[in-house]
Amino acid sequence: MSPVTTCDVAVIGAGAAGLVAGHHLRREGHKVIIFEKQSQVGGTWIYTNKTEPDSLSLDPNRPVTHSSLYLSLRTNLPREVMGFKEYPFVVKKTGQRDERRFPGHGEVFEYLQDYGSEFGVYEMIRFDTEVIRVWRDGNGKWKVRSRKVKSGGEGVSEVFDAVVVCNGHYTEPRIAYIPGVDRWPGKQIHSHNYRVPEPYRNKVVILIGSSASAVDISREIASVAKEVHIASRSTSNEETATLPGYDNIWLRPMMENAYEDGTISFPNGVKISADIILHCTGYKYHFPFLDTEGIVTVDDNRVGPLYKHVFPPSLAPWLSFVGLPWKVVPFPQFEFQSQWIAGTLSGRISLPSPDEMTKDAEAFYSSLQSSGIPKRYTHNMDGIQFDYNDWISTQCGSPKTEEWRKKMYSATSLNRKARPETYRDEWEDDDLVFEAYQDFAKKISK
Repeated sequence: MSPVTTCDVAVIGAGAAGLVAGHHLRREGHKVIIFEKQSQVGGTWIYTNKTEPDSLSLDPNRPVTHSSLYLSLRTNLPREVMGFKEYPFVVKKTGQRDERRFPGHGEVFEYLQDYGSEFGVYEMIRFDTEVIRVWRDGNGKWKVRSRKVKSGGEGVSEVFDAVVVCNGHYTEPRIAYIPGVDRWPGKQIHSHNYRVPEPYRNKVVILIGSSASAVDISREIASVAKEVHIASRSTSNEETATLPGYDNIWLRPMMENAYEDGTISFPNGVKISADIILHCTGYKYHFPFLDTEGIVTVDDNRVGPLYKHVFPPSLAPWLSFVGLPWKVVPFPQFEFQSQWIAGTLSGRISLPSPDEMTKDAEAFYSSLQSSGIPKRYTHNMDGIQFDYNDWISTQCGSPKTEEWRKKMYSATSLNRKARPETYRDEWEDDDLVFEAYQDFAKKISK
C-alpha cells in the first residue's frame, strides 16, 4: 500500500481501541505513538482489586482507578462474536488459559496482550505516560503534552499531525438522582468500585439499574445479602415481584425518596429500610486532557458534534474518536473505525466537506429529538450497529461483517433472555460456532 500522505499520529490510550488504532494507522503508513497511562496494555480489561476511596467516584481530585471489572466477570458475548475480525479470539492451549466460550475477564486481557504482540504494537507504546493536554497550535497541528506518571511536573510537549482519542468510557461514573439522599445515613457505591460480594453480607441492598453488570452483580450479591431490591425505570410503578429462582431479590420501580431514618420509598407505597445503595448506572464520557476551544463538547453524555460518532466536522480528519458507541460488539467496531480513520488521514479515503458532515450530524441529532430519544442515548447503537459497521466498511473498501457473526449475536441475545442464569454455559447455536471456526481457519492459514 502506498499512502498519499504519511502523518505523525498520537493515539491516546492502549486499551483495545488504542491497540487496533495503532495497528491500522501504522499499516496505512503513518508514524504512530500510543500514550498509555498504565504499565501494560488492556485498558478497562486490566483487573485490579483496588477501588477508589470515594465510593461514588465523584471527587474530581480522587486517585482514579481505571478498571471497572469485578472479580467474577465473564463476557456476555461468546468469544467468536467478540473477537477481532483480523485476529480471531480462538482458544489457546498454552499456559493457564480460560477455554470457556464465555470466558472470564483474564482471558480477554491475555487476548489483547496476544494481539499487541502479534502485530508489533508494543513498540509504538509509551507506558506509564499520562497525557495532560491536547490542543491545536497556530499552524494547524496538534500539540500533546505528556509526562511520566510518577514524575509530576509540566511534562513535555510534542507536535503531531493528528490525534486519535481512545481513552475508553468506563471510568467516570454516572450517578442516579435520588431526592433526600444527602440526609440518608446508609452507604452509596457505584459499580465502578464493586469487586466481590463479601462486603454486602447480611445487608439490605438497593441496586439501581438494568444493564448487564446490574444483572450479574445483583445475582452475585444475593448469595450473601439479606435482601436485594433492583430499582429500574423499566419496571412499572405497579410491578413488584421476586426474581424467578430467588427468594431475596425483588424487582421494583425507580425509588422516589430517601429519608433520614434510613428508609427508601417507592411509587407503590412501599418503604424499605436499606443499608446500601449500589448504582449500576453507567458512565460518562470524559476527556479532561482535550482542549478544542469549545468545538467538541460533552452535553448530557453526547460527544459532539461528530460525523458518524468519529469525526468532529471542522477538525476532521485530524481529530477522531474510536469506541464511543455502546450496546455494540466493541472490538470489531474498533477495527472498522480505525481503518476508516487511517485511510482518511492518508488521503486514500475521502470525507464529505465540513459543511456536509455538520449537516449530517445535525440531521441525526434532530431525528433523535423528534423520536423522543434523550441526548444521553446518542451513542446507543442497539439494533443498528451492523448497518453502521457495514457502512464504514463500504467507505474503506473492506469486507463487511460476517453473516455468521450477525446471526450468532442475535442468537446469543435471545438465549440470554431465555436463560438469564445459564446462557454462558448452555446454547443451541453450535452450527454457527462451526461456521465461525471454518472462517477462522481461513484467516489463520493466511
